[in-house]
Amino acid sequence: MDVRGIDRPPKPPESGVLDRLLADGVTWGDAREWLPAIPESTIDLFFMSPPYANLRDYARIDPDEYVEWFLPFAGAMLSALKPSGSFVLNIKDRVVNGERHPYVYELVLALRRQGWRWVETYIWVKPNAIPGRFGPRTKDSWEYVYWFAKGKPFFDVEAIRVPYRTASGERARRELDPSPRRNTAAGHGRKRSQTFRHGAADPGNVITVPLTYNQHYGVAHTAAMPEPLAEFFIKAGSPEGGVVIDPFAGGGTTSVVATRLGRRPGGVELHHDHVMEARRRLAAVQLQLDVPPVAELRRAG
Repeated sequence: MDVRGIDRPPKPPESGVLDRLLADGVTWGDAREWLPAIPESTIDLFFMSPPYANLRDYARIDPDEYVEWFLPFAGAMLSALKPSGSFVLNIKDRVVNGERHPYVYELVLALRRQGWRWVETYIWVKPNAIPGRFGPRTKDSWEYVYWFAKGKPFFDVEAIRVPYRTASGERARRELDPSPRRNTAAGHGRKRSQTFRHGAADPGNVITVPLTYNQHYGVAHTAAMPEPLAEFFIKAGSPEGGVVIDPFAGGGTTSVVATRLGRRPGGVELHHDHVMEARRRLAAVQLQLDVPPVAELRRAG
């Protein structure tokens, strides 16, 4: 498939696939071919926002066929992940014939049957969401982000903690509170003196990040991933120096953010012009950080 008139992307090499992905930053290719070629147990985190069902001109996947289409990607990722690795999926359902289509829920259940552990569901709140066209309903102002794991996943909550909202005077007062655990009628409670012992708060599983509207130079991607969303999950789901791969790389946001955070990024993107945009962005951030550059801006392959 190539809707932009570019020759079909090259197949992965017979060896050194992961080295190639990491060298390129974003590689021109078909993830259906590149993911199965990645060596087993080598990836710390797959983070992605694949094409949603029938929502973008560059990928038309019928909602009824979405699970069947996606499972081969997931199977290859399961093999490529380290035992502590994770797969984080940003996805959105859609309205078909006046009702919500259940393909997202069907996919989650199918992934569990494939062998994935469903660790958590995050809600990405979009305060600047575009008004919808489907009545009778309000605009979609959130999306799902599902966290799956191969086994017990690496998870660094300290890296994503947020500042406390409680005033400093109240925090100091509670530190002096000698009282034991405060229990409610419902059986919940905690020691008030330990409320602020972490120095910052657990952010919870509802994340507010504004949408990104085609702000990058070059060929603007029609569904640009906001950098703060990628940053949250890369920080939490991969160690420093870890390998982070995006099989649907688009304009390269995952690779850009992973580079900035000291990870080793790679990605696969089907559309050549998006690959060139991603590499321009990567070159800019690597120049800023004074790190070795990605592959030169060339016609991929």
